[in-house]
Amino acid sequence: MKNITVIGGGTMGNGIAHVFAQNGFEVTLVDVASGALDKALTTISNNLDRQVKKGTLTEENKAATLRRIHPMTDLKTGVAGADLVVEAATENADLKLRIFAEIDRHAPSGAILATNTSSISITRIAAATQRPAQVIGMHFMNPVPVMKLVEVIRGYATTDAVCGYIMSLSKQLDKIPVEVNDYPGFVANRILMPMLNEAICSL
Repeated sequence: MKNITVIGGGTMGNGIAHVFAQNGFEVTLVDVASGALDKALTTISNNLDRQVKKGTLTEENKAATLRRIHPMTDLKTGVAGADLVVEAATENADLKLRIFAEIDRHAPSGAILATNTSSISITRIAAATQRPAQVIGMHFMNPVPVMKLVEVIRGYATTDAVCGYIMSLSKQLDKIPVEVNDYPGFVANRILMPMLNEAICSL
């Protein structure tokens, strides 16, 4: 697996593209708005500059990382050669279902389709495709280049092979993956929400 397509150039999408590209993957970053892509590339460049200033990255590594990111506004073309597609669009169920149906039509039959959702059922998203066994959650934390945790969420049909591959891939990105079942809130939000409620009740 070497070709990654990230759908969505927002905060999460550009962070995911950054991490994959920095670790040697070719990344196609897709967004319907060219302005969003320009902003995403500027954000990635600025974040890489911070790493250079901290001494954790060289200027050569920064330049190589940016060369691996290929912006594109057409989803059909953007997923055509993908080994893995990571959707990081707005957290809206109807939008994600439409995107996954379109990805499924145009991505190679062997491609794994992942979503960065923090709360929407993976099984529900997978049902919008003809390949539910190859659909999985890959929930990165914000800011993606800094935070280590990745929730790897299995849908009801996700195969052991796909889950195992995404767990291994997350480690290649220097992340700490946690395998999670498809229950409301997964792990991070399921823990966070009661804590927030308790904090409010304590005021």
